[in-house]
Amino acid sequence: MNERADYTVIILTWNSRQHVAACVESLREAAPGYRGDLIVIDNGSEDGTPDIVRRLAPASRLVQNQVNRGVAAARNQGLALARSPVSIILDVDTVVMPGAFARLLRFLEETPSVGVCGPRLVLPDQSIQPSCQLFPTVIDKIVRQLPARLGERWLREVELADWDHTGVRDIDYVVGACQAIRMSALYSVGWLDERIFYGPEDVDLCLRMRLRGWRVTYLGDAIVRHECQRVTRRRLNALTVRHIRGLAHLYRTHGYLFSREGLYRRIESAPAPVVTPEPAPCKQAS
Repeated sequence: MNERADYTVIILTWNSRQHVAACVESLREAAPGYRGDLIVIDNGSEDGTPDIVRRLAPASRLVQNQVNRGVAAARNQGLALARSPVSIILDVDTVVMPGAFARLLRFLEETPSVGVCGPRLVLPDQSIQPSCQLFPTVIDKIVRQLPARLGERWLREVELADWDHTGVRDIDYVVGACQAIRMSALYSVGWLDERIFYGPEDVDLCLRMRLRGWRVTYLGDAIVRHECQRVTRRRLNALTVRHIRGLAHLYRTHGYLFSREGLYRRIESAPAPVVTPEPAPCKQAS
């Protein structure tokens, strides 16, 4: 690993043979002019994913867990190993467009009040994935289960569908498929909450950033293609149950269910962010 890296990319893999090569190879042109490290946390793959990582990125740091530790815990492993001012957590089913990470890094350099920023995510057909959204409520989750024509108007507001997604905008949260995190901000708010096995750890992180005075910003001119696996929507399975438990934990921790208004009032009264220069021990967020 490069001891003087400007940024660290952290990729979580789990039986990701079909995606990992394209993802890793796309990093070569992601941030021209910047020095980057790559950390791959494998959650017990049985399909040869680690062998592909070793072949394509021999200089990367590969950590192999014996079991699937979940998203937050595994990403915390990578974040704890990072030795750079910015870490970028990246889903393995993505392809980073040339220069996209350079744009995120420049923005963080120029805007010290931002704790997390995210790119525009596009699906394989080049349509926009709603990757910047309002904090989710229980009502939003119920509406998503309705036929599309019944929930369309409601979800258009939640997903900012009437905005063209090409500009720069402060937002409630950017999805965890790609988040560029200022490490000093992360140290000040705490690590990813490991009590959330699979989603919505990305919402929780951005919400804690906002409550500590950090901005969360979406950059529409940095582009990442996302295969967007919907593993929790295929059927009711163990992962779906864990996702639901994660949502329940989010609502219980932050004290909201049906409305975002109380959150916004608390965010408006948040103090200026406090920067912690050195990392605290990796532990669950509180």
